[in-house]
Amino acid sequence: MRDKQKLIQEAMDRAVEAKEVAGVNLLVTIDGKETFYAQSGYADIAGQKTMDRDTIVHLYSQSKPITATATMLLMQDGLIDLNEPVSSFIPSFSKQTYILDGEVKKLPSDKPVRINDLLNMTSGLVYPGITTEAESSTTVLFLEATRRLDTDDQMTTLEFAEKIGKFPLQFIPGSSFQYGTSADVLGAVIEKVSGQKFGEFLKERLFNPLEMKDTGFYVPEEKRSRLSKVYELHKGQLREYHENHLIIRNDGGENAFESGGAGLFSTLDDYTHFGQMLLSNGTYKGKEIMTPAAVRFMTNAGLMDEPQRAFQKWNGLEGYTYGNLMRIMTDPDKAILIGNKGEYGWDGWLGAYFMNDPSSKTTIIMFTQMRDYGTGYLTRKLRNIIMS
Repeated sequence: MRDKQKLIQEAMDRAVEAKEVAGVNLLVTIDGKETFYAQSGYADIAGQKTMDRDTIVHLYSQSKPITATATMLLMQDGLIDLNEPVSSFIPSFSKQTYILDGEVKKLPSDKPVRINDLLNMTSGLVYPGITTEAESSTTVLFLEATRRLDTDDQMTTLEFAEKIGKFPLQFIPGSSFQYGTSADVLGAVIEKVSGQKFGEFLKERLFNPLEMKDTGFYVPEEKRSRLSKVYELHKGQLREYHENHLIIRNDGGENAFESGGAGLFSTLDDYTHFGQMLLSNGTYKGKEIMTPAAVRFMTNAGLMDEPQRAFQKWNGLEGYTYGNLMRIMTDPDKAILIGNKGEYGWDGWLGAYFMNDPSSKTTIIMFTQMRDYGTGYLTRKLRNIIMS
């Protein structure tokens, strides 16, 4: 009989030996019971600190499912309508432009960026780049915000959203898909609707009820020794990476920009609590956090035809659609890994990975902290061991 625990450990050890990752850990929960835990390598090579179960990591884009959940909480309570224009909350979104054939055009009045566009990455908001004016403007904003990280004038979540609303959109909202700053703007919308800082809202509605004691937008000083270093491969050797990518402080320090797209730090157990709540139709230890209907809505989303065609160009996500800031498997026959229809989750820039599979009641959380890792070879290998 196959020994999955042994196979998981061997796959991890091989990846560490090959310097694919510096350190990695994994927690798998099936039908509410912890089934596999494994770790290999280091969270801090120089300090000889192993990648332990309580190691704190940068989630980067694995922050996005939490931001989507926060949005669902406002929706289920009747505080927002996903069809509402973002301009109802962020004034700069009221006079927008978009790019057509390299030219900046006025956005049609009947095609505003809606909250639903933020959840589905169909807003036309982009990440930094150099190809279009939308991307180059965003690049300048990110550089400004990053420069201010070490000052007493850090850019706030609301200031970021107000500034980005003045830039041209990559396309008319709803007409295509492009991964970008939509979740960051959602954080600002949540602040406006709730009257709270985004981090405070998350703490009150999600982190405290879910006993996510090590999750937040910064790492307190007394926990900083548990924060994993970030690594990159340079000339065949692992070295520490120190840049504040996407306006997120590498050192875990406090940041006025509470990025819904990339800003959270967490641990395996904390994120498993979140995943298990969703698999339990919104309940955690018998307490309702989200309504079952809101969970169903959030985890059964999908793109319309044109945005789906754009999303299908994403190498590695064959067989999936996208909705509510997550990938959702719709066609396992087209996928390049073992999975079931209805499985959902997301990953992060440094290799944090989240998967929930309702059909097998499985939650997989894997963490590594490697530059540009995303969903890597090891991630898929471990998934295939578990899901086979």
